[in-house]
Amino acid sequence: MPIRVLIIDDSAVVRRMATEALSVDPEIEVVGTAVDPYAARDKITELKPDVITLDIEMPRMDGLTFLEILMQRRPTPVIVMSSLSQRGSEHALEALRLGAFDVLGKPDGSYSFGDLGPQLIQKIKAAASARLRALPPPLKPSRTPGTRPAIAPPALRALHPRSVILLGASTGGTEALREVITHLPPNLPGIAIVQHIPAMFSRAFADRLRSLSSLDVREAVDGDCLSPGVALVAPGNFHLLLDWRADHYRVRVVSGPQIWHQRPAVDMLFKSAKDCGAAPHAVAGILTGMGKDGAEGLLHLREGGAITFAQDEASSIVYGMPRAAWENGGAQHQVSLGRVADFITRQFTSNVASHPLAAHAP
Repeated sequence: MPIRVLIIDDSAVVRRMATEALSVDPEIEVVGTAVDPYAARDKITELKPDVITLDIEMPRMDGLTFLEILMQRRPTPVIVMSSLSQRGSEHALEALRLGAFDVLGKPDGSYSFGDLGPQLIQKIKAAASARLRALPPPLKPSRTPGTRPAIAPPALRALHPRSVILLGASTGGTEALREVITHLPPNLPGIAIVQHIPAMFSRAFADRLRSLSSLDVREAVDGDCLSPGVALVAPGNFHLLLDWRADHYRVRVVSGPQIWHQRPAVDMLFKSAKDCGAAPHAVAGILTGMGKDGAEGLLHLREGGAITFAQDEASSIVYGMPRAAWENGGAQHQVSLGRVADFITRQFTSNVASHPLAAHAP
């Protein structure tokens, strides 16, 4: 049976182009379109779509309001189409918080659909078999300007100066990373993050994490220092690499070919960390996401002495990247999402003198 898709967008051009783009795949059937949530309401009941594509900015009822109602009353995988603007980025992140499966950045101009067709097909197929998550409670920033959330910093061991935390994620990763980052104390080693995310969305994502956590989370800029208490997020459409400079880490933000159809790619970060000697002092993990990005790099890190993990299947929205990392031996441990922050913290608070990340490690 083909995957049944309902397209909700107030633009007739977008509805037509999305329908045409999806029609090339025999495994997908567009069963209907709607100009706004009110028109979609009855069609959802009648057509029972497996996946919905949803515009955010529509007349009569905006997409976010509709998404919240939908996830409460008839949970359905939803792929959000959002404009590549600051406002659009913020709306896209809110849609992910409300339970959207994934987001696609709408190109500027109604007549430019670009290469969104293959991306949309890929996401629809993944969404049709994904695990829906319950709608979380509303988020409130944990700090106001000049303040930090009250997470008591644990007593750390004497750490090697090359200690570092490396995280990669894709579909479902923005909320998974929120769960992890907001539960980490501020005195851990620096954190480098690759999240598969459209260009322009990564800055809003980093800003949101910073507002909710005790860490200084920022979109990475080429040459940034990765120091304790800092988390740097790869900019959308750029790879994030790690370098060691005399006595500290710096990051490089570079272009280059896509890896596993992704830019940024988790493998690029992990392999650069191995190349600059970080492996014996690193904790590295892969969270929810489709595909295989990061598995090979995680294996290289593990072989170099890193402590590695993958999110477990039960807590993953899409158990693709974590599965690949577990099956190829890159991940030493499988960890449920709710325990990831504690798992990471414990690697730097153990009192065992022979701990691989201790200051005396080679």
